[in-house]
Amino acid sequence: MRETDFISGFAKGLAVIEAFDAVNTRLSITDIARITGLERATARRCLLTLTQLGYADYDGKFFTLTPRILRLGHSYLSSTPLPRLMQPFLDQLSEKTGESASASVLDGSEIVYIARASHKRVMSINLNPGSRLPAYCSSMGRVLLAAMSDDDALRILAGSNRPANTPRTKTALPELMDEVRTVRAQGYAVIDQELEIGLCSIAVPVRNTRGMTIAAINVGAQAPRVTIMEMIERYLPVMQSTRDTIAAVLV
Repeated sequence: MRETDFISGFAKGLAVIEAFDAVNTRLSITDIARITGLERATARRCLLTLTQLGYADYDGKFFTLTPRILRLGHSYLSSTPLPRLMQPFLDQLSEKTGESASASVLDGSEIVYIARASHKRVMSINLNPGSRLPAYCSSMGRVLLAAMSDDDALRILAGSNRPANTPRTKTALPELMDEVRTVRAQGYAVIDQELEIGLCSIAVPVRNTRGMTIAAINVGAQAPRVTIMEMIERYLPVMQSTRDTIAAVLV
């Protein structure tokens, strides 16, 4: 891409939108400037533009995003056939396992949920299409990292914030890379309460006809009800069958 093709103002506006998250729901101009690294005057213009267009509200001190911002994410979900294609298969997988089933893709150091069949709530947070989780400690994240070369996976992990969410969370790069290699060799990933105490999950990659991993699917369960070995024995064959069925209809 030529330098003249890059619209810096548009990039700054997107950076302002991305500054809002589950923790930072109400932000001042100063907050936005600090988070994005933009000049305060630039942050102010971006925020007022978003407000004028209906994507943000302003109470005189703090800005909040409005539901209109969902149009941006909906544009992706509507224009990409993958979520619509996978949803009925996830519904069937959830029915067969009696657990929640999800599909996600990798976006930087995070996974983004693109479809979900929620059988019962297994996490303290609600997960829906568009929700994000860190890749380093999620089963689908490790499956998607395993589809990359070691160098690419290491680069993403090294650039990630890797807090220890629980005493079980693996955070050291050598240990995580060992996990990625294990997942690559065995073809699935399991997480035993690394993301949240009481939650375990198992994931497999979804590949297209060219053998390229384009997404991951998982099943999540409450640890007191099912062990990791039971998940592998009971859920993995069903997930692999679902994965193969999805792959067969991918163009």
